[in-house]
Amino acid sequence: MEAVRNRLAECSQEAHELYLNQSVPYLDGPPEPLQFHRDWIAPNKPCIIRNAFSHWPALSKWSPDYLRQKVGSKLISVAVTPNGYADAVNGDRFVMPEERQMSFSSVLDIIEGKVDKGGGVFYVQRQCSNLLQELPELTADVEPHIAWMSTALGKLPDAVNFWLGEANAITSMHKDHYENLYCVVSGEKHFTLMPPTDRPFIPYGLYQPAVYHQRDDGEFEVIDQSDSEMVPWIPLDPLNPDLERYPQYRRARPLHCSVKSGEMLYLPSLWFHHVQQSHGCIAVNFWYDMDYDIKYNYFQLLEALCEVTRST
Repeated sequence: MEAVRNRLAECSQEAHELYLNQSVPYLDGPPEPLQFHRDWIAPNKPCIIRNAFSHWPALSKWSPDYLRQKVGSKLISVAVTPNGYADAVNGDRFVMPEERQMSFSSVLDIIEGKVDKGGGVFYVQRQCSNLLQELPELTADVEPHIAWMSTALGKLPDAVNFWLGEANAITSMHKDHYENLYCVVSGEKHFTLMPPTDRPFIPYGLYQPAVYHQRDDGEFEVIDQSDSEMVPWIPLDPLNPDLERYPQYRRARPLHCSVKSGEMLYLPSLWFHHVQQSHGCIAVNFWYDMDYDIKYNYFQLLEALCEVTRST
């Protein structure tokens, strides 16, 4: 098995040497669909695109006053956690946030520090096309899809999501089966990215699913979902990795990038990512389902080999 581990590490090294960039490149405007597919989607490489949605009214309109007037009374789903980590490993549990229905105005009051929130970290982050489902009044300020991306992929997005939260709201390391266009409307998002070929160095575990619940005294408790299946998740925090416990992570080569207001990150399918943000950051992202082609087949093989070598 040691020979397999070494070969997996060599494959990762080759990927970094042959085609992966040492930093996330910038494009200066929206690309042509065929060129974008050829240069970025097909080789599965991230980039940041400037001026890709400079025509969106949201960039100038989405002030707190405008949002209160437009959708202040609307009820939206809000994730609440004690530490800002929603959908993350905590000890031997995979803990999901407490989901609350709140008016958009009350969320803005918390973001702006106008009220005592009573503990917890608040994050609008429900990934079920919540922009279209919960805030349709705002869709005229953006776009229902990104035309050049839809043309490049030959499909429309599966979901269009709206994000708003406090500075200490963090997305733990994970991957998605989507081609992701992440558009920052205001503030900044800070990404730690790792390519699928670094999978041999990224630890996984199986965890009992649970949810946070805030008691009447303000403290949070963890409630098991005992009737749910175990959840595979990454226990490692790339900002403070436990290298004694996960020594293989020393061989990973994370990329770090900040996406500012008016910039769009193309985050390819199957890339591992961890996300932080500035306080009150607003973003919209478009999820396009990936093509389940040979790339997906090879990644499944890589995952299987990683599991075999981990268990021996």
